[in-house]
Amino acid sequence: MGNCVAKPQAKDNDFDDNVEFAGGNVKLITTKESWDQNLEEARRDGKIVIANFSATWCGPCKMIAPYYCQLSEKYSSMMFLLVDVDELTDFSTSWDIKATPTFFFLKDGQQVDKLVGANKVELQKKIVAITDSVPQ
Repeated sequence: MGNCVAKPQAKDNDFDDNVEFAGGNVKLITTKESWDQNLEEARRDGKIVIANFSATWCGPCKMIAPYYCQLSEKYSSMMFLLVDVDELTDFSTSWDIKATPTFFFLKDGQQVDKLVGANKVELQKKIVAITDSVPQ
């Protein structure tokens, strides 16, 4: 399991900078207003929200991004959001992000679970557990 806790000072290479973070059904959140609108839409539609607080420079974030996109296609009954902690610094700070990636699981705008780190197995387990606990 990997976590990034600080932005690196220099890049050694650029070979993996083209990772797609918001493919599939993942919605990229670029403003607080966009966040609020998506949470309201999810609440209205009865969807669980998974919010990935990530950074483009973070190795573990790059590693799990394609998997997160795949999950967004597999679990279309959930809403998958992506927040770049560098683009929305103040907003991310309000969520007390200490490492990236951090995944929050929200129901009606309230946190029901959280996962810190790029752990594919745990992310899948939490999604399945939440999916199983929500009446259809």
